[in-house]
Amino acid sequence: MNQDGLRVNSTFRRLGGRASITAAIAALTAVAGQAVAAPPASLIDAAKKEGQLTTIALPHDWCGYGALIEGFKAKYGITVNELNPDAGSGDEVEAIKANKGNTGPQAPDVIDVGLSFGPTAQAAGLLQPYKVSTWSSIPDSAKEKDGYWYGDYYGVLSFEVNTDMIDKVPADWPDLLKSDYKNAVALAGDPRSANQAIQAVYAAGLSQSKGDASKAGAAGLSYFGTLNKNGNFVPVIGKAASLAQGTTPIVVRWDYNALADRDTLKGNPKVAVVVPKTGVVAGVYVQGISAYAPHPNAAKLWMEYLYSDEGQIGWLTGYCHPIRFKDLEANKKIPAALLAKLPPPSAYKNVVFPTLDEQNASKALITKQWDQVVGANVK
Repeated sequence: MNQDGLRVNSTFRRLGGRASITAAIAALTAVAGQAVAAPPASLIDAAKKEGQLTTIALPHDWCGYGALIEGFKAKYGITVNELNPDAGSGDEVEAIKANKGNTGPQAPDVIDVGLSFGPTAQAAGLLQPYKVSTWSSIPDSAKEKDGYWYGDYYGVLSFEVNTDMIDKVPADWPDLLKSDYKNAVALAGDPRSANQAIQAVYAAGLSQSKGDASKAGAAGLSYFGTLNKNGNFVPVIGKAASLAQGTTPIVVRWDYNALADRDTLKGNPKVAVVVPKTGVVAGVYVQGISAYAPHPNAAKLWMEYLYSDEGQIGWLTGYCHPIRFKDLEANKKIPAALLAKLPPPSAYKNVVFPTLDEQNASKALITKQWDQVVGANVK
């Protein structure tokens, strides 16, 4: 999956390959405990009779998917037919449309797409409802009430900091406005077009507006206008390379990207990943089952697997925060060794999941008024 400028090919390679990840997840789940609910035996039997699951747009090095796919196959003995791992959300939806009457190997059973694609696919009649056994532990704001789509994992906007250059690590959005951070702060995209950068402006605005989503877009523009006026904003798209070179010693980006960079850079330079104290905004992906799935029972069993403790911890191993994170953390299901590699759980206690309406409204405002209010040509 390469949509929305979010997915990176690092976590699977970083963790040492398919076999070692599978073993690691097995060990983690042995410590963490089994799922809080289990799929019914009748579903397992029906899925095994179908014998196959067709997925699309799931690269093995994204969010630990390689190990998850292998874990599902090993657990249930079901073949997984993997289509186009580098497809985007739009491609996934189009694959359902193009294969409505096809029960062959090119018809996807399930999709994993950006948040906005769930409701649009539902409205087009392309999804069927299903509520997993752990349904009640998925936040209401991240799922469709009848089960047509549901959040699976998310990242939050964080500060990726080159601590070889930055002595005083910022803790919150207001800190970045201080003189300590002259020519230091960058976004991981152009806020006139890139979702990650747009959401970063929104997150800063949510911090400034004390959580008022209706004012977050305007407040975020004002914030970055001040950041630019203060000489702190660097109009360069921040990446691991620019962070390491010192061109952009602080980059605002999704935490899973920042954490993967930290591992990839291997201490050269040293990297701190900070979730701000306020304006903690989540970017969510969602799962759905095709209304025309050739293997509907295998698709439902796949969802049960992904939303079990085992599946959720598998995503977390790949630094993608599972949607049931708060539930897992509250019930002490996450191994200490894994938590130690992440920002503390308390950093995520105030995470906000913007609605689609809130996202669309802020996107329209930010993309149209960035040049006028901020005046920085990001490239």
